Amino acid sequence: MATALARGFLQSGLVTSNRLIASGTQSSTRTAFFEATGARATDSNAEVLQFADIVFLAVKPAQVAGVLGTLRSEWAIDRHLLISVAGGITLERLQSQAPGVRVVRVMPNTPAVVGQGASAYALGSGATESDAATTQQLLSSVGLALQVPETLLDAVTGLSGSGPAYAFVMIEALADGGVAAGLPRALAQRLAAQTLLGAAQMVLTTGQHPGALKDAVCSPGGTTIEGIHELERAGIRAALMSAVRASAEKSRRLGQA
Repeated sequence: MATALARGFLQSGLVTSNRLIASGTQSSTRTAFFEATGARATDSNAEVLQFADIVFLAVKPAQVAGVLGTLRSEWAIDRHLLISVAGGITLERLQSQAPGVRVVRVMPNTPAVVGQGASAYALGSGATESDAATTQQLLSSVGLALQVPETLLDAVTGLSGSGPAYAFVMIEALADGGVAAGLPRALAQRLAAQTLLGAAQMVLTTGQHPGALKDAVCSPGGTTIEGIHELERAGIRAALMSAVRASAEKSRRLGQA
């Protein structure tokens, strides 16, 4: 996620590579970050804090306490803004592990790398309106960014945080269907991806309910309603709803661990 955001910030023109730095314990991760962004990578978290005013915490939830524990004496309270993208880790926990630091909790998603991210963020008790504006500017440069109450972030995780993976499964399945119907693999995959992209853009551009847009495609007795019937028979709605709820619940459990 850190690399996706960094690449998005660079591609948007918001920052240049000499204003970015990342830290990581594995040399392969640091090399991959450098190759993707051209920005410096180090094995020292403290070096990042010395260099940067805005610090993204992009580690696995189980690693948060350890990382923040080693940095307690490194924070400049009036300088640093900590933006956490660690799924499920609450503002309360972040603030207790980084006392006095201004904190924002963010749930982005990987399409940020192509400027089409969907992110939501919540402010910690010490975060200012200026911090909110900074976060909004950063996340807006790589897609949609919405400020929400923290109580909604687990649901955001289940929907837009995990949602790209659900969409990739749908694209793969649609492409497989195209191959089964006789299309070459490369053609089927391009058509499937563009179809989901176009459908999503219609929802955002027209503001119409997805059900109404679906109905407009379904001619009486036609091919599309036949396909919709098969999707309904397979339980596609319930499966997607269950996926979002399961991911959201997992995020809640991570926050309580």
